[in-house]
Amino acid sequence: MVSGRSAPDIVAAYESCLRDVRAHYENFPVASLLLPESRRPHIAAVYAFARAADDFADEGRLPENERLGLIDGWLGRLRRAASSDEPGPPPRPGEPSHTPAIFLAVGATIHSCELPVHLFEDLLSAFRQDVTVARYATWEELFDYCRRSAQPVGRLVLRIAGHRDARLDGWSDAICTALQLTNFWQDLRVDFDRGRLYLPDVERRSHGAREEDLASGRTTPEWRHALSACATRTRALFEAGSPLCDAVGGRLRHELRATWLGGVRLLDRLEHADFDLHARPTIGIVDAPWFAWRMMTWAARRHPEPHQTPS
Repeated sequence: MVSGRSAPDIVAAYESCLRDVRAHYENFPVASLLLPESRRPHIAAVYAFARAADDFADEGRLPENERLGLIDGWLGRLRRAASSDEPGPPPRPGEPSHTPAIFLAVGATIHSCELPVHLFEDLLSAFRQDVTVARYATWEELFDYCRRSAQPVGRLVLRIAGHRDARLDGWSDAICTALQLTNFWQDLRVDFDRGRLYLPDVERRSHGAREEDLASGRTTPEWRHALSACATRTRALFEAGSPLCDAVGGRLRHELRATWLGGVRLLDRLEHADFDLHARPTIGIVDAPWFAWRMMTWAARRHPEPHQTPS
């Protein structure tokens, strides 16, 4: 418990964040039953914080300056929560009605898990960039975005589980970047309709893919080739990060395996659909038998079994 706030207040705040998790579809498990019960509220608090800020960036009905104002306000609330046990003022227009609960939970999690505030700040800088940047010229530019939009989430999960290890961070960064990229290829048309294109211009040009075809909804061979090349790069990142799924122990290991499998399954689906712009493959209940089998038969054959750390 954070000093100055009652335990019932904090429990209610975490329950509010858990409702956020249940209300949104994601490609990977978030605060699932695979995690120890004591960890789930902290993961949910991080999720609720990021989910709301991501929604600010994607709220196209609001002018750019208002969306940036919401994100900047979120940054101010974050810093207040990190230095105080108070959730801050009531929600301003455009913020979720349960904003005070989100920051009461986030503040409690930052203090009890000793989380670096800069990881939350990195997330907000990426959401701010979503408002101001619509195209990426190179892979280096896109990877820098992923460094702030995706990698902090994995590192926060590891910190919440008690891990502070540069080797684990590196594997986590690879998986989180791969998950982010997979989501980009899944939502290529959706993001384009919002005015953004995450596929690097250098990759698009090398395959002769034209934005005009994307705008008209034509899945040309050039776009298929460009997305296939992106999927190959993404799959390599999943493979590079896979040792993480065996390097931790306890229930976190199973959560990470399910997350990894979910990302690879979605990438498989995109490839099977030949990157049809009109298809948006998702992961659902029909995939449960596949997941169950893969989880039961998981074996890190290409990596020696490292020392396991309880989680």
